[in-house]
Amino acid sequence: MAKRIAILGSTGSIGKNALRVIEALGAGYEVVAISAHTSVELLAEQARRHRPKYVGVTSADYVEALAELIGDLDLEILGGSRSMVQIAELDEVDIVVTAVVGAAGLPAILGAACKGKRLAIANKEPLVIAGELLVREIKRSGGMVLPVDSEHSAIFQAMQAGSPEEVNKIVLTASGGPFRQATAEDIRNVTLEQALAHPVWEMGPKITVDSATMMNKALEIIEARWLFDIPVEKIEVLIHPESIVHSLVEFIDGSVVAQLGTPDMCLPIQYALTYPHRVAGIAKHLRLEETGALTFEKPDMETFGALSLAYEVARAGGTAAAVFNAANEAAVQQFLAGTIKFVNILELVEHCLDRHEVRTGVSLEELLEADAWARAEVSELARGARRAASKS
Repeated sequence: MAKRIAILGSTGSIGKNALRVIEALGAGYEVVAISAHTSVELLAEQARRHRPKYVGVTSADYVEALAELIGDLDLEILGGSRSMVQIAELDEVDIVVTAVVGAAGLPAILGAACKGKRLAIANKEPLVIAGELLVREIKRSGGMVLPVDSEHSAIFQAMQAGSPEEVNKIVLTASGGPFRQATAEDIRNVTLEQALAHPVWEMGPKITVDSATMMNKALEIIEARWLFDIPVEKIEVLIHPESIVHSLVEFIDGSVVAQLGTPDMCLPIQYALTYPHRVAGIAKHLRLEETGALTFEKPDMETFGALSLAYEVARAGGTAAAVFNAANEAAVQQFLAGTIKFVNILELVEHCLDRHEVRTGVSLEELLEADAWARAEVSELARGARRAASKS
């Protein structure tokens, strides 16, 4: 039988690549549902090309516009914030690909987990914010989480070489972003243009800034802790600017197993869809004779303070990670809007963590409350800074 797939966030980079992968895989893979927030023109184009049974738009203001664009098609339009949950819980869906930035997709992801579906997770937030809840629900329902981001997909693939009990440590690799060789002093005057100039990957502005601060790797530390059920002390980060070795696993006998590939998101997307099988696909094949030298170095924990914070947050558990993630998202928005400096991003995150009283054993509602509190705190601090600057 065909694998029936829903894509939450189909108009983003991961969503578009997922549709390319599914189209290339051909028979045996069917797009049942797609959704987006406001990009209704592209969503309509995707609906006409892939002919899903359901199309969702999470912003209720755009439902009418979508209906005008695809009202002639034989499909059901779902609208509003609950549309993602409706799609994720559809009986006709086997695999849910999630590529929704932020905490917005959490209810849908937990809904899919409750139904025992395979979750192909591209964004970090579900496991960062609600890792404990999600893992518990997946174990109860018999579902599965397969990572789509290149680093965690690499770890998942490498871990097939042994049992979880035989893992000594996992090593997340990072390109180092545009400031790999910068000092803490160097980054104090970083411009938006410099922060968005990633040397390897073409990504959206938010994730590109996260790469520049290495917050993306900090979040991946927390994500890996839950995804692989491993103590945070057994998770390391290495800078690997060539971005060929996507991550490594060291086993207790001293063997190190790595997954290598070109910087192409189609490969981890496809593996999440075809697992446990491998099939020919559209990802570019790696030619080792053309890669040259592969280098590795330890990150400067002073320059990239987000990494040190991630270990503290992972140990604290509970609501700490929700605050960590939300404060960063809100601060990056302020930086992209030009209201704060690059160096202020981490300062605002640290402020929120210092002010927050961590609660453990919490529900999704309490995690979302912590998320909302951190966002409001960052917004208020940014407003205060603007007022002070205008007076001076």
